[in-house]
Amino acid sequence: MDNRADQWDRRTFLHGLTLAGTAGLVGLRPGLALAEPPPETTRVRFGTSGAICVAPELVAKELLRGEGFTDVQYVQAETGVPVIRTLVDGKADLNISTAGQLVFRIDAGDPIVILAGVHVGCYELFGTDRIRSVSDLKGRTVGVVSLESGHYFILATMLVHVGLDPRKDVHVVAQSTVESSERLAAGRIDALVAFPPEPQELRAKKIGHAVVSTILDRPWSQYFCCLLNANREFVRKYPAATKRATRAILKSVNMCAIEPERVARRLVDKGYTPRYDYALQTLKEIPYNRWREYDAEDTVRFYALRLHEAGMIKSSPQKIIAQGTDWRFLNELKKELKG
Repeated sequence: MDNRADQWDRRTFLHGLTLAGTAGLVGLRPGLALAEPPPETTRVRFGTSGAICVAPELVAKELLRGEGFTDVQYVQAETGVPVIRTLVDGKADLNISTAGQLVFRIDAGDPIVILAGVHVGCYELFGTDRIRSVSDLKGRTVGVVSLESGHYFILATMLVHVGLDPRKDVHVVAQSTVESSERLAAGRIDALVAFPPEPQELRAKKIGHAVVSTILDRPWSQYFCCLLNANREFVRKYPAATKRATRAILKSVNMCAIEPERVARRLVDKGYTPRYDYALQTLKEIPYNRWREYDAEDTVRFYALRLHEAGMIKSSPQKIIAQGTDWRFLNELKKELKG
């Protein structure tokens, strides 16, 4: 992108903050950030898939600059490789990932620390007319992006929740969402796990029907879908930078909740998605306003219990929480950022 476009993007973004009233929009008491020590590093790297639902990290660049980061980078994962790998491999410092996926990686010993909940619900389970509930998936075929993806782990926890074994009772096929959609339409698979803007496209094309919405249906709607996490070494070496980056993301989460139209337009202008209508629908449907209300530790415990029951992880929920979470920055920011 050329400098003129970048300057326009920066100007319109900051103008939006001004129109909304910066302090009121992001909920920050003036002067608190200025009273803190500066970040120990001015570089911060976010691993990202560019998905619509992780908009808070995609539109947080100016907020991160306001926290003292002069070098803000977005690291795109290789095709077919989960975004969480950018963090594990040390190519990124922070990212937003799904709860089950994070629990699995922490159990595997990866250097990941969960910092805060970001939003509730972005996945939907779509099925043919033969599938009316998760229990109906027994003996059926379900498409997911890969067996390392958030798609697979949300499916696995849904299956365990109704007493099915994700490794024995269901045939899971790893393939692109485009291929899964075509096979679902033709009746050659029974269900697939969808991720924005896929649910919007499936509904528009009248392919299948929503069996479970993690936005609307319990227990999924009671827990975070995606959480902010960081490389453990980054948190250890740069605690001030970690807190400042977390603050910027939470302020950006607030912005997604309050100004979805502006954020959707920004996602399109930056090339993350071609469809403004799908982006806007996603931002309006996903509850971005619950990061303070919901308990992120409860989310970790819930997913760890389900995966432990399935034998997919060895660690207890207590061990996962002890080894893979750090809530001190979130607890401080809850006091600083207004409701």
